[in-house]
Amino acid sequence: MSGSTAGTSAERAARALLKEIAAERELPFDPAAVPIADADVLQGLSPAVRRWWVERFAPHIAENGGFFTPPQREAIPHVKAGRNCLVASPTGSGKTLAAFTAVLDDLFLRERDGGLAEGVHCLYVSPLKSLANDIERNLAAPLSGIAEELAADGQETTVRQAIRHGDTSSAERQAMVEIPPHVLNTTPETLAILLNAPKFSEHLRTVRYVVVDEIHALAAGKRGTHLAVSLERLEDLTEESPTRIGCSATVEPLPEIASFLVGRERVSGEVGDPDGFAARPCELVDTRFVREFDLELRTPAADLIHTPRSVITDRFYDALDGLIDDHENTLVFTNSRSGAERVLRDLRERYDYDESNSGCHHGSLSQAQRLRVEEGLKDGSLDVVTTSKSLELGIDMPHLDLVVQVGSPKSVAALLQRVGRAGHSPGETVEGRIFALDRDELTECATMLACAEEGFIDRVFPPMGAYDVAAQHVYGMAIRDVRPDREVRETLRRAYPYRAFGSEAYDTLMRYLTAAYEGLESKHVYPKVWRDENDPPDGAHHHEGFPVGETLVGKRGRLARVIYMTNIGTIPDSFTCDVFTRNDEWVGTLDETYLDTIEPGDVFALGGERLAFRYRRGSKVYVDRTDERPNVPSWYAERLPLSFDLGREVLAFRDELLRRADAGGPPAVRAWLRDLPLDGNAVRALSRIYDEQIRYAGTESVSTPDRIVVEEELDRAAYKRRFYVHTYYGRRFNDGLSRLVAAACAERTNANVAVAVADDGFSIALPLNRKVDVAAILRELDPETVRADLREALADTDLLKRYFRINAGRSLMILKRYKGYEKSAAEQQVSAEMLLSFAEGLDDFAVMEETYRELLEDRLDIAGIRSVIESVAAGETTVVEYTVDSPSPLSFGLATLVDSDVVLADDQSAVLREFHARVSEEIGEEPPAGTAVEDE
Repeated sequence: MSGSTAGTSAERAARALLKEIAAERELPFDPAAVPIADADVLQGLSPAVRRWWVERFAPHIAENGGFFTPPQREAIPHVKAGRNCLVASPTGSGKTLAAFTAVLDDLFLRERDGGLAEGVHCLYVSPLKSLANDIERNLAAPLSGIAEELAADGQETTVRQAIRHGDTSSAERQAMVEIPPHVLNTTPETLAILLNAPKFSEHLRTVRYVVVDEIHALAAGKRGTHLAVSLERLEDLTEESPTRIGCSATVEPLPEIASFLVGRERVSGEVGDPDGFAARPCELVDTRFVREFDLELRTPAADLIHTPRSVITDRFYDALDGLIDDHENTLVFTNSRSGAERVLRDLRERYDYDESNSGCHHGSLSQAQRLRVEEGLKDGSLDVVTTSKSLELGIDMPHLDLVVQVGSPKSVAALLQRVGRAGHSPGETVEGRIFALDRDELTECATMLACAEEGFIDRVFPPMGAYDVAAQHVYGMAIRDVRPDREVRETLRRAYPYRAFGSEAYDTLMRYLTAAYEGLESKHVYPKVWRDENDPPDGAHHHEGFPVGETLVGKRGRLARVIYMTNIGTIPDSFTCDVFTRNDEWVGTLDETYLDTIEPGDVFALGGERLAFRYRRGSKVYVDRTDERPNVPSWYAERLPLSFDLGREVLAFRDELLRRADAGGPPAVRAWLRDLPLDGNAVRALSRIYDEQIRYAGTESVSTPDRIVVEEELDRAAYKRRFYVHTYYGRRFNDGLSRLVAAACAERTNANVAVAVADDGFSIALPLNRKVDVAAILRELDPETVRADLREALADTDLLKRYFRINAGRSLMILKRYKGYEKSAAEQQVSAEMLLSFAEGLDDFAVMEETYRELLEDRLDIAGIRSVIESVAAGETTVVEYTVDSPSPLSFGLATLVDSDVVLADDQSAVLREFHARVSEEIGEEPPAGTAVEDE
């Protein structure tokens, strides 16, 4: 009865507020008739906050069915009650504002009831500086608006907010030390520095709330791992356990991300006991699918092989220009920075676009240019902006009403995050158009849209037990003060990524940090910490206040704090490499990340020339000119890899398509496809691809969830034996598996093996006179030894050398900055290569072990590889093989590794037409003589 009365009272109060507003301005609904489902949430806020909220959001009450959006309706009570919560909701649904509103409400009440203690009360941590800077809507506006309401009640407020990150001036930093903000906006890296800042860290003792924004973007990498440990160190520092609020876009699995956010607490046993932990409680606010999406896949032609590339290009740009003209603001995502620049350039050359109404935004552009574009998106002055991925997160775009995605974004989560940038106002439908410009991406994009409609989300896999991040934080804890070793380990193990960090792993870490390896100091790698028992008074390490015999940890070196402050972080430096022929003729430059993708003998294109990679020395790459086709595309290093989860869904999509084809042929396939958000061209193109594949090579030539396909082509003209292995599990998976298969091929044939990797599989090429059974190799892989085998295959590769340098830098083995000197990434690489052979000779050396762990687990998806190999070994997945004289339709992409980001090269189009002509001849069809006419 009391609940009903309270609800009625709350609703009456809410309607009274609405009536006051309606007396002053016109509302798009009748205040007396509109349904209010959340008056009790509004009633839980203090009067000033309540009035500001209703005044600000009154026009949207009818759209929301109340005063709040779904994530706000659920999250605000949790935050008000001091409960940890993860709020998962699409971009623009108001989840960050929900967190700040509840926090500010509490701060204003505390101020009124006795004043706020000096210090930071709320930390807002975001992955991007632009997020920290763009807080007008979520923090600055509520703070000033509520302050006005308080002033009307005769209450003044001193609640302050400030931003602190790497670009904050020294004067601003000093001002924050003297008068700390109550709400501090920062980044993961700056938070780690603040925890060790002697003066400012004292201001963190009062933190009661931690808001982690865009947690889905952090959890997937080492920045998130770094933050997870920082939050546990903050837990050690604060007077009471802060309430943690995570804000995430559409992400999966929610329980794991929630555990990542809140960490663990001890529930039994003594400090240092490896058992007795449990995840802190965390409420899940799952409103991931509260927005309406209007998505459609388009392709410019039903025949993407014989339709001239110029026609496809013209149709694409005409369609894009028409969409831009029909909308207020359009954001175009491509899968590479060069693609974003190319689309903008072509739009300006073809239509009436210039700097006044269009722009490009990506990480390689100057800060001034990026800011100009961001301001244009905020005020709506730019009709269209092209980008790669730099605008997935960050600034508010209130006028944006259309997102166009060119090519596959490689995961459902990325698609929803990108498209979700449109339609920011509550109740707006999110409109997105996806363009597939080559055949290989059609299935992938169609599957992605089908998955999005069904609520499928790719999983996020946080890195586990990273030694390099642990090394930074243990060093930081030791610098702050001498402490028991058991407490250091306890702090690490409370962080979700270190929940399985056992005694053996911890001892490996400490052996590195204490430099307990013979010869290490002679390589100028010095101990960072000491770890000893607390000795009697005459001992070297006696510290009052700790029991005799207690193992303690402390810092080593007078410059420890400076080294920590100037070298921590997880974002690796990179550099460009000069490319030379082996007679020392300079050809051009390559980004070093591109070198992760190539092995000796691989061919790539640079400056209009085809070059075969031979070897690398430091920052120099040596090549030979060649007439062979490139097997590593220019986009390889830029594009995100296909997610393993989406790859499985693509295989399931293919399986269903085969079932429909078996039941009723192409008409049944087209009827099924028309139920998906595809245009007519996409429907006909997909139906045609699989009809041709089945007629040319049979149903079993299509890979499915329980079938891997190995297609062998005898290319007599090039005197090559080529294998196309169809494993649609993403580039990370295929990169790892191809290394295992290539190593076995090389061992069995004693020949050079060329490998090319894509998201839908990989190809292997050998001389025609070398026979090898690739299908048998796949069947014989042992899931019990696959990890060790792949580790062995990585030895002496450039990939290993680069990642060893990155991890040596993160582990503070190689210092980027020391005594005022900054070592470039190229210089770091030289230092790393001098240390690598020594490090490989040490037993369980933490930096070496982390390099292999990161490569195997994070870079090459060893878990996915093992699961598929186990399925093959158990007979659940079959390996099918067949031989052809020309690649089958589903192998065209693997045979050419086509760059589908906007426009295909003419020579690649010619190769595709040649392949298709052979297929058409085999199945008894005449290939089209000219432009396809049956498309839309």
